[in-house]
Amino acid sequence: MGVTSVRVLGIDACRGGWVGLAWAGGDRVWPYAAATFAATVAAAQLDGSLAAVGADIPIGLSDNGVRVADVQARALLGPRRSSVFETPVRSAVEAADQQSASSLNQAATGHKVSVQAFGLRHRILEVERWLAAVPSGERPPVYEVHPEVSFHRLAGETLAHAKRTWAGAEQRRALLASAGLQLFGGLGAAGALAAVDDVVDAAVVAWSTARIVSGAAESLPHPPQPVGGGRTAAIWV
Repeated sequence: MGVTSVRVLGIDACRGGWVGLAWAGGDRVWPYAAATFAATVAAAQLDGSLAAVGADIPIGLSDNGVRVADVQARALLGPRRSSVFETPVRSAVEAADQQSASSLNQAATGHKVSVQAFGLRHRILEVERWLAAVPSGERPPVYEVHPEVSFHRLAGETLAHAKRTWAGAEQRRALLASAGLQLFGGLGAAGALAAVDDVVDAAVVAWSTARIVSGAAESLPHPPQPVGGGRTAAIWV
């Protein structure tokens, strides 16, 4: 499956904070839960070094225009395209209310801002500000990973069942097990804080992050899209 034995961390936003699963290609996973992205990474680092972090959050806001990563991911997923929302432009993410955000985004891209996308604005900015505040030499590299895109790659097709259904959860856990990533037990605070789909998403993000470290992953788009200010945007799988 193109993974390595080095330790990586997959992170997903969940109710009350963030959930993370570290994995080193073997039978063990290390679960984490914290109120902030930075605290989740720090908790994982206390248990060992991290070669990379994958995050289910947009990284790289466009100053003007749509992100090609979102367009390509939606096209890839077909019937599951709604799981990938169009990331608003920077001015919309920084807007004070959804009406203002929608107006700004429509002027820049022709599209309004969804409730889901606007609701994630604080998480998006939290990760961006952490990345800007911590020098790259003092933290592991962080990549944007989308769970449904990763499951599409793992299965070789779009999954038949939604992730919040029992059938969808079981299908995704079976796919992770086939890749050597087993989820079982209570998973401590992570299992108590996060919903089932959040934990499963964090796990497949860890799987893709291991692929990135091994050199087996690809980016959507390839190469990553320049989005302004020297930043780039891509979803890795």
